[in-house]
Amino acid sequence: MQSIADIRELLQQYGMRPRKRFGQNFLHDQNQVRKLLDAAAIQQGELVLEVGPGTGVMTEALLEVGAEVIACEIDRDLAQLIEDRLGEHLELVRGDVLEKGRALSSAVVDALASRPFKLIANLPYQIASPLMVELVLNHQNCTGQYVTIQKEVADRLVAQPGTSAYGPLGIIVQAFANVQRISVVPPSCFWPQPQVTSAMISILPSASGRGVVGEGIPINQRGAFARFVTTLFAKRRKQIGTIFGRNVQLPTGVDPNARPETLTIAQISQLFTTTR
Repeated sequence: MQSIADIRELLQQYGMRPRKRFGQNFLHDQNQVRKLLDAAAIQQGELVLEVGPGTGVMTEALLEVGAEVIACEIDRDLAQLIEDRLGEHLELVRGDVLEKGRALSSAVVDALASRPFKLIANLPYQIASPLMVELVLNHQNCTGQYVTIQKEVADRLVAQPGTSAYGPLGIIVQAFANVQRISVVPPSCFWPQPQVTSAMISILPSASGRGVVGEGIPINQRGAFARFVTTLFAKRRKQIGTIFGRNVQLPTGVDPNARPETLTIAQISQLFTTTR
């Protein structure tokens, strides 16, 4: 597995330096890489989407365990590096993984070809949240996400009602999937070192495919639910009765004097299905 010296040497060979605009902080700690791979439990021949492969630290480890890898790289120079070193062993998609900042790119969708896959990646911070939400809402063929992200974002993903981190991101993802923290990753595990602590998490679709909201929200209404939650939490400190009006019949167990930030995901789901 590549060391910091190996990463630097590879970049130097291509006349490159880490680019902040692409969030390039290369994970080099072998123990942390193994933790992520162990959690993902990749089987021989299993399809994996890796976003931001960098110099190929995670990519090489995925290939070693027998994964079929689709790597998506926006940096043209790094894409060329990956193509030169590993192109015979993977499918490379050059460009942004997201179109217009939200939808999975058509090139990635075509490469996946509706096959079941796992996302395993050290995600660039700026695209982490929209990518994770996009996969949960719109891509049932994603059987699991195993990613390194900012710890602050991980905290929001696992947050519970009444806490400061509780909000749209965690509610939307937890509504349809189970989120678990794998490990906390200090800045020293990356080169160059970021100014924030990171965390590894897993996001697994629930057995029912509908998360904690039960059967209340059909697949084709997930996007509408996400927009509802975002709008609701723009008024997170207002009372529910004030937001919806005192004449609206609220679901049983939802106090009109409660505020959105205190409601469970199941209660928010009930609000969505009864007030829209």
